[in-house]
Amino acid sequence: MPELEGVFIPVPTPFRGAEVAFDRLKENLARWNQTPLRGYVLLGSTGEFPMVSELERERIVAAGRESIPSEKLCIVGTGADSTQTTVRLTKRAADLGADAAIVVTPHYYTRAFSQPAAQVRHYVAVAEASPIPVLLYHFPQNTGINLEPETVARIAEHQNIAGIKESSGNLPAVSEMIHLTRKSFHVLVGSASSLLPAMTLNASGGVLAMAVIAPREYCEIYQLARQRRYDEAREIVARLAVADRGVHGRYGIGGIKAALDLQGAYGGPCRSPLATPDGDASEEIKEVLITAGLL
Repeated sequence: MPELEGVFIPVPTPFRGAEVAFDRLKENLARWNQTPLRGYVLLGSTGEFPMVSELERERIVAAGRESIPSEKLCIVGTGADSTQTTVRLTKRAADLGADAAIVVTPHYYTRAFSQPAAQVRHYVAVAEASPIPVLLYHFPQNTGINLEPETVARIAEHQNIAGIKESSGNLPAVSEMIHLTRKSFHVLVGSASSLLPAMTLNASGGVLAMAVIAPREYCEIYQLARQRRYDEAREIVARLAVADRGVHGRYGIGGIKAALDLQGAYGGPCRSPLATPDGDASEEIKEVLITAGLL
């Protein structure tokens, strides 16, 4: 079971026109590989996973795995509403070299999928069939589905369930999940603002969209928190807060991609109907990055 501790980034999928820009994906990964990141999540929410075809998914995973060194983890999003499809996508990700799979809660049939029994049945079946460790992915703001801490604890009894990406921002729930699950179950938060307070609760780290544009800074926050140097960590958090609000908070994935372009990496457009910031918005993002010390 891999140690899922540290800062991970949900890798944006770069597009050039109607196509995935695989060369730019490799260039971005080479840039991030020079930082202390623990690893990457391919085909997460920031990777616009609902917007890509199954063939594109395979090629993204193959290109990503080729560019990610062995000392950094490659986690792949494989969630689907169907348990059968999730199992198939997870096995394929394993064939392509993924170290772990991250599985979003099924969510189309909201009433049925909100039932704890359905959630346990789905994740246990995936864990049983998966050749690689599985992480739960809880993002109720996007899915409309809530995973209660007690349900997470039931699912976590399966030894192939490695942890959870907890993106609700609900710190009391994070605390309860940590309390109810075994020590080898890793709770990773999904928002930059939650990282430091969650670390005081013994969270394992985070999968952070903001770390796409500030990887060294969030790795430093993580390390300072591990050393209980909270005052120093809070100073960095305070400096980055303006970018958290003004880039990701205001413009979402498009803001992160625009910031990458401004930093000399490649962000490119979002895939429609997601919005890509226009010229005025890009100027605003530039000012925010300068204020935060990220440009």
